Order: sequence, then C-alpha cells, then structure tokens
Amino acid sequence: MDTRRIGDVEVGAIGLGGMPMSIEGRPDEARSLATIHAALDSGVTLIDTADAYHLHADEVGHNETLIAKALASHDRGADVLVATKGGHLRPGDGSWTLDGRPEYLKEACEASLRRLGVEAIGLYQFHRPDPRVPYADSVGALRELLDEGKIRMAGISNANPEQIRLANEILGGRLVSVQNQFSPAFRSSEPELGLCDELGIAFLPWSPLGGIAHAGELGSAYAPFARIAERHGVSPQRVCLAWMLAKSSVVVPIPGASRPETIRDSAAAPELTLSQNEFAELDAV
Repeated sequence: MDTRRIGDVEVGAIGLGGMPMSIEGRPDEARSLATIHAALDSGVTLIDTADAYHLHADEVGHNETLIAKALASHDRGADVLVATKGGHLRPGDGSWTLDGRPEYLKEACEASLRRLGVEAIGLYQFHRPDPRVPYADSVGALRELLDEGKIRMAGISNANPEQIRLANEILGGRLVSVQNQFSPAFRSSEPELGLCDELGIAFLPWSPLGGIAHAGELGSAYAPFARIAERHGVSPQRVCLAWMLAKSSVVVPIPGASRPETIRDSAAAPELTLSQNEFAELDAV
C-alpha cells in the first residue's frame, strides 16, 4: 500500500476505524479479530480507536482492548500505529457526553495505556471540545502528556480552524493530526482540510463513506461515484476513498469496518488512479 505521514511516522494511506466493532450492531469477537487481521494483511498500519467506543457502561475501552488483542495475535501487529482518543464518554444509555477537563484526560490516557498494553500511546487525540472547559486547558493536558512521554504524538478531533491553530500553538508546533468528519455527504470540513494541507498536518476523515448506516448506499446516493466505479470495475466506496486521497497528500481516511471483505476493498483504494476529469466530477458533488 502507498504510504503517508503522521508526524514522523509513515503509515498506509488507508487506515481502519474500529468503532463499528464495539458499538451498536457490533459483530462477535471472532469476526472483529478477523477484520483487523484482514486490514493488517492488506497493508493497513493505522488503526483508529477511542475509549468511548463501547456499548455498555461497564465496558469502557472495549475497542481498545479488542485492538490490543488483535495486534498481539498477528505478526505485523508491532508495525501498527494505534490512534486513540479521550474526552468523549458513553454512559451506557446510548448517549454521548463530554469531559475535557485536564485531570480527566490524564486519567483517561493512563487507562488507555493499560488497555493497549503499551508504555506510550502512538497517537493520542482530544476527542471533542467540551464547551464547559477552555479549549486551551484541554489541549494543555496533551502537551503535558507529550512532555511526560505518555504519548508519542498528539492530535485533535472535531476541531475548527481556530482550534487547530490554537492547538498547534499550545503544543509548540507538535500537532500532527486533525480527525474530522468528511465524506461526500459532509463537506463542511473543507476549510479544516485546507488548513491541514497548508500546515502539513495529517487530516484523518472519519466516516469517509458516510457512516455505518449509509456507506452501502454511497453509489445510489451519488451517481458520479457509481458511474466512475463502473468504469473502473470497482466499488463506489473505493472510488470515494481514492477521491479523498487525491485531494491532498495529508489525507489519511479511516473507514470503519466490521467485516474482512469491506476493509480489503477499502485498502485497495490507493491503487486506483483517477483522471483529472474524474476527480473534478467527484469533487463537484
């Protein structure tokens, strides 16, 4: 697989989003492990997770634990950059809450370290701004975790351009990633993508295929993706990821998957070359 950079680490151009394997509708553990192993076999070396990717209140970190198990049982597991996040919580009733307090983020990081079984987290990202806490205070916790060696790289998620610039300033130019929602259905993160391109910061689109409930409908919802997919003999989803990769060299999509066949298809996207006219057609959607 072609590679891209997150900070000083080279990763496969397509990552794996772990959330579908731990929330509502999740598969059994055997299929999840097979999915992660299929990703590694396909050249994926970036896996995205979070402590909030779980279903019940008593299983915080379910996805982190699952990923740790999968990596430990695969001969390429040591080559994977695991990106996890803190600051989002799931009480267990289906809702999502926020906690951006520095003291909480430090506690969450320590718990993630234990679940992942590592001395330092490869990439730790502040999951979502908490309106009750000054953004600078939350990012300041990441700076301290960096300085203490608890995390090797720091990123932010669900951020706007102002927050990206502020975070990079607080981190002393060490912000390496921004993870925002971006897909044909959700183009409002174009300014953040452009800023990341300008600053050389990796942009990690989450739900790049439109989310768990809509990924399968991408071709029927957006005709140009279906037309170009048919022309190349590939899936509309693969075309979508190829389009994202062509937008900027800082883009590293992290499509979620819960079946081996879907991540194998996604991982083949870097092999698809779009013509200038095809890219323009897709970009105009």
